[in-house]
Amino acid sequence: MAGPSPSPADRRGAIGFAAGVGLLAGASLAARGDARRTAAGALAGAAALAASEALARRLQKPGQIPPLFQRIAVSAALAAPAGWAAERLGAGPRTIATAIGALGGLLGVRPQKIVYGPALGTAVGALLTRTTPPGAVTAAVTMLAYRTSSALLFRDAQVSLLAERVPPQDLPFVVPRAARTNYVGTGYLRDLAEQIGGTYAADVADIGIVPSLDELAGPDLDPAGVHPLVREFYEHTTRFRLDIDPQWRTWIRPAYLLYRTAVARPLGQANVPMNQRDIERGVRSRIDTISAPGTDLIRCWIRSFADTDDPIYVGIYTTYRDADRGYVSVGFPVPQGSFTATLLPTSRPGGGLVLTSSSELPHPGHYLTAIDPDTGELTALAVHGFAERLDVFVRDGQLRAEHAFSLFGIPFLVLDYRMHRKPASGR
Repeated sequence: MAGPSPSPADRRGAIGFAAGVGLLAGASLAARGDARRTAAGALAGAAALAASEALARRLQKPGQIPPLFQRIAVSAALAAPAGWAAERLGAGPRTIATAIGALGGLLGVRPQKIVYGPALGTAVGALLTRTTPPGAVTAAVTMLAYRTSSALLFRDAQVSLLAERVPPQDLPFVVPRAARTNYVGTGYLRDLAEQIGGTYAADVADIGIVPSLDELAGPDLDPAGVHPLVREFYEHTTRFRLDIDPQWRTWIRPAYLLYRTAVARPLGQANVPMNQRDIERGVRSRIDTISAPGTDLIRCWIRSFADTDDPIYVGIYTTYRDADRGYVSVGFPVPQGSFTATLLPTSRPGGGLVLTSSSELPHPGHYLTAIDPDTGELTALAVHGFAERLDVFVRDGQLRAEHAFSLFGIPFLVLDYRMHRKPASGR
């Protein structure tokens, strides 16, 4: 499902962006010279990367992401200013190369790349210490070596272009709700209500993340067989309070610490508790809604730290049916887009419920989507290798859930939830 080809304006915008990146890269690479040489380097970098982008756009076919050579070139160009800045702060070739390799590995997400990136960077740094090149050159060469070699070693795609500039109804398994600002936060739905002209209600009493579990019925799930407590949780989520115990694998902790500091907290989204200190802060769970003519009730389940109301998750929950099956799609708004997890519900022994993104069916999975603010059209990437499974069950009268995440088959996190019914008169 490719959608229409990029418009001339889109191509010009992409070429202009590439020229800007090339300008900074060229200036950084030539920064050891005088002002004239630096200016010449900037102009050469802008021209080269713009020409490369123009060629890439000409070669790009509908339904494809830009060619690999251009993605590698842009990555190397972006690394150059970082290397220049690191050198100004006193870092040498070995430190710069190792850091750039580690950054490349982290951005690659795949566990193997997280290990491979800093190892390659250390090796490149050891080679470059003999000649002591400028920091910008060290960073660009390291990123070029990492991206090229990792493309040869790890050949299965991490993402693929699912659709480009299509109307939301063409992708019923994607939640088309974006954040208009760079911070999502717990007030997101209030802002969305103003944007779409709907009626906003905060912290709605006695409401669930789904209207009815019956909407999820299908060949793999008979709602009549689900334990009453599990059904009540989904249909009346706000009757319960949550305790979360995160169980992180050791190998992912450094990467998550970097992500949390640089992305999650500034973004106000997907800020999962990391340690016992976070757990002791407690979790506040509430559902805000928007009602608007011509649309289903919009339900946003907000989980935040109880002491400060800093967001943990801000997710819009939807259900839809396809081929006699019900699905749950959870959209996590990000600036000008969303990250959607579409999950297949199945029965679990003992009246439990399983929601999983791993399936041979076409819709379950994870999707990163850009949303055009003017037309509402979607450009969506399918994110491969990321998987999650949520088991909700009752054990010894206690309602529990285990939410497991993995990358390319390697587990990295389990969130152990315990749900407790609130007092009848309390929140």
